[in-house]
Amino acid sequence: MIDTLKPLANARETGSASTSPTFTVLGIETSCDETAAAVVRGTASGPGEILSNVIRSQVSEHAEFGGVVPEIAARAHIEILDGIVAAAMKDAEVGWNDIDAVAATAGPGLIGGVIVGLLTARAIAAAASKPLVAVNHLEGHALTARLTDGLDFPYLLLLVSGGHTQFLMVNGVGDYRRLGTTIDDAIGEAFDKTAKLLGLPYPGGPAVEAAAMSGNPSRFPLPRPLLDRPGTDMSFAGLKTAVRTAAYNAAPLSDRAVSDLCAAFQQAVADVVHEKGRRALDIFCEHHPDQPPVLVVAGGVAANSAIREKLAELARETGVRLVAPPHALCTDNAAMIGWVGVERLRLGPVDDSRVGPRPRWPLDASAQSVLGSGRKGAKA
Repeated sequence: MIDTLKPLANARETGSASTSPTFTVLGIETSCDETAAAVVRGTASGPGEILSNVIRSQVSEHAEFGGVVPEIAARAHIEILDGIVAAAMKDAEVGWNDIDAVAATAGPGLIGGVIVGLLTARAIAAAASKPLVAVNHLEGHALTARLTDGLDFPYLLLLVSGGHTQFLMVNGVGDYRRLGTTIDDAIGEAFDKTAKLLGLPYPGGPAVEAAAMSGNPSRFPLPRPLLDRPGTDMSFAGLKTAVRTAAYNAAPLSDRAVSDLCAAFQQAVADVVHEKGRRALDIFCEHHPDQPPVLVVAGGVAANSAIREKLAELARETGVRLVAPPHALCTDNAAMIGWVGVERLRLGPVDDSRVGPRPRWPLDASAQSVLGSGRKGAKA
């Protein structure tokens, strides 16, 4: 096993009657291939406390396919979610009378898994007479730094996950402005596809990072897409194609060549993030000239050490504060989902019992999709 307010009537208070109310929330996360439940606690302000955080990864179930199979993921969620929730409650040493709300991911994600988690949370909330908080999975990543570091709004967020790569201004709970995004592959997707191309095991991101540690990033000259154009949008599909071309020209690939290709690819990604991050910071400072800038990096790819090091370099160059949550809270987890529940309860009563699951759910609903949209909504 492996974190003027109008509080709800059952929100407990600590100490005297004048102290801040305390909210305790059960969080459930099933948007991809991690089945997770957690119990988190927070008061009216400041950082929170993770009472339990149970995560069961499905890597072994999907490894032979080289990626996540939605049907297998949904079936695994069904089989083990009840036990994961029970374990989270036991680890936190709480009962249903101690819980103020149940929060669950309602999207975006693989729709089968999202349905399993949201309907389970809805049933638990109804049975325990607790409010349900339907959470945008991306908002969980966006607010994790407030759980761990108690950050004040606003701040600049680099959200880097398997399916999303975006710079966002985080102005408040539910108030997000997208400054730039990828026009094709997300960074996590590019890592996974590069790993598969080079014959590395699933999951691809950690495999590429591990191979890159012994590689020479200068051996293969790879492009830095869109750096010659203004703005903060990014592109990684062309970089992935460049890796394919370099691998073809160097075939048959030795272990050394694979390591060098991984190092070159990873360095190219980090360089793009560094430059686009600088531009995003300039925009942030234009909108908040009197606010000391804070750069937050969150999402599964935020665990990549090369990207973190490049962002740390950017922070030193610009004098901004860099906040990167612990690795365990960058990948998909339920603590961040429960924390969004706490943040929502801080603002007043919540009733999301009629909210349905969504395969797509952009944080900035006003931003025009660069990838198009359809019946399921905007793609990014």
